[in-house]
Amino acid sequence: MNPHVAWHEYGAGEPLILLHGGHGSWQHWVRNADALSKHYRVLVPDLSGYGESDTPPEPTMESLVDTMRVALDERIGDGTSVRLAGFSFGGLVAAKMAAQRPNITDLVLLGAAGHGTTRRPKGKLLNWKDALEANNHVALRGVMRHNLLMHMLAHESSVSDEALDIHTSACLQTRFHSKKISQSGGLMDALVAAREANPHMALSGLWGEHDVTCTPASVLDLLESQGALSHSQIIQGAGHWVQYEAADLTNSFLLKAL
Repeated sequence: MNPHVAWHEYGAGEPLILLHGGHGSWQHWVRNADALSKHYRVLVPDLSGYGESDTPPEPTMESLVDTMRVALDERIGDGTSVRLAGFSFGGLVAAKMAAQRPNITDLVLLGAAGHGTTRRPKGKLLNWKDALEANNHVALRGVMRHNLLMHMLAHESSVSDEALDIHTSACLQTRFHSKKISQSGGLMDALVAAREANPHMALSGLWGEHDVTCTPASVLDLLESQGALSHSQIIQGAGHWVQYEAADLTNSFLLKAL
């Protein structure tokens, strides 16, 4: 039996799947699902090993992708045409799913991992486990705020209580370790295979200007070399978690790209 995958569903119509990033949950899309659901049947899972979903049978990318592909087909029907959008680690997962599954009509990558280019960190992330073990909620909150600003969000004003709650809850529930996978490349190979499995698939890319995981223009050029991008954009002033920090602009981009 396939491990349990928790889904959150909005709207009706043709299915659109939104995949979250590492140390994340379905709530990475909390500012997007409602807007997109006016046009699509939006399905937002916790990836296997995250949130309320079971862990994959093996602690490998292949096992996670297999689990999500089977769960998707169980949810919408084997072979049903679908649009995929993936953020960060979820972008790499989405590309690998598209390499294994036909009838992917659109693939949108947002700050996708696995590109293999140089990162540009703002500073070191702090270990939050000591504060958790000490039951020091003030210290835990401070560490999560620091880490959001170092990695996820560009501006202090973007670190809302909501963002802190989402990030903290997601970190505490993460059981799949994606960091080494995300930094080891593989995205371009997955896109080549995805094009072979889905020759008419439209590919689009969106990055925040201040994304610390790459230089966005360089990655978009690399994606363009794998086949023409249907749509691409760098959102000025936004960080890695672009669909949260610049939700309205992201939602407009997604609706245009899809």
